[in-house]
Amino acid sequence: MTAPHTAPSLADVRFADGIELKAALREVDYIADDEFSVVVHLATALDRPLLLEGPAGVGKTELAKSLAEAAGRRLVRLQCYEGLDDNRALYEWDYAKQLLHVQMLRDRLSDQVAAFDDVADASRFLAAQDFGLYSEAFLSVRPLLEAILSPEPVVLLVDEVDRTEESMEALLLEVLAEGQVTIPEIGTFTARSAPWVILTSNDTRELSPALKRRCLHYHLDYPTPERERDIVTARAPEVESAVAADVVELARTLRALPLRKSPSIAEVIDAARAAVVLKATGVAITSQSAIRDILLAALLKYTSDVDLARGRLDGVANPAPAPAPEADGRERVTVASRPANTTTAVFRGHGGRDRGGIGVGNGRPARR
Repeated sequence: MTAPHTAPSLADVRFADGIELKAALREVDYIADDEFSVVVHLATALDRPLLLEGPAGVGKTELAKSLAEAAGRRLVRLQCYEGLDDNRALYEWDYAKQLLHVQMLRDRLSDQVAAFDDVADASRFLAAQDFGLYSEAFLSVRPLLEAILSPEPVVLLVDEVDRTEESMEALLLEVLAEGQVTIPEIGTFTARSAPWVILTSNDTRELSPALKRRCLHYHLDYPTPERERDIVTARAPEVESAVAADVVELARTLRALPLRKSPSIAEVIDAARAAVVLKATGVAITSQSAIRDILLAALLKYTSDVDLARGRLDGVANPAPAPAPEADGRERVTVASRPANTTTAVFRGHGGRDRGGIGVGNGRPARR
């Protein structure tokens, strides 16, 4: 069977153009540039899935959350991982509920079957009955089917799709291309309202051409320093502009290093808030470089990255640490060992300026 489309609900907010969408996102503290806003608007206007690729922590997942909030839609999220299958992505049958239904029918069926003298006749009678076990009432819906069955418009987020196998990508194709899900025991369910679909990828593997062909595509990089400062002050209003500028410049410098994990925007916001707390609590810090080292705890997550950053920022010729080998002796693939997929190939920081706030570079004021 095919579930028909229903009329758009009052919550089905549409944006006239990229400018209006950009303003709506800014209202919920998501700062997008003009080009990105236009691409997102096209995806919503054309009802086409939008595939966002780029390094982790640049706002891909946050875009789906903010878009849902700006449009008044519910967010349905499928978090992808290795080993994800259709039972976790599409649907599965509620066997406990089916068993309870059968037990309720057992007594009545026993009386009806007892009326047959021949076993074959009784078998044909049972085979002809529709007990309703394989119907929508006994489905345990998962995110993909939930988005299709939802009577009100939703935003479907397929997060980190590159973490799954290609077989999982094949399951997505029907949803992305046709807006429908086929269940063999029942039939085909067509979307009851057109979901906005956002897929994210951190570039850990190449996605299939079939998946990309069904989506609009945008590569989202780290924002410009100006936009990142706007993001920090929007998400953390207590942070002064000068402090935000210093922390953003420090993060930009770190992203130019061959780190295992570059600072994400969320970590930059945490570091800016930490700087405000340090200032408010009056912690005795002997130098600006000491403050910088404390903030590295919020920006970096690996000891090797911290050691590398301190050495480079202090002007020490400190080579990048070699990747740790895997248990089977193969070299572990890291962000630093794959320049084509790292921000080091895109951003080349050159240190920062001292604004009387958080020191960057070598801890000394830069020449004006």
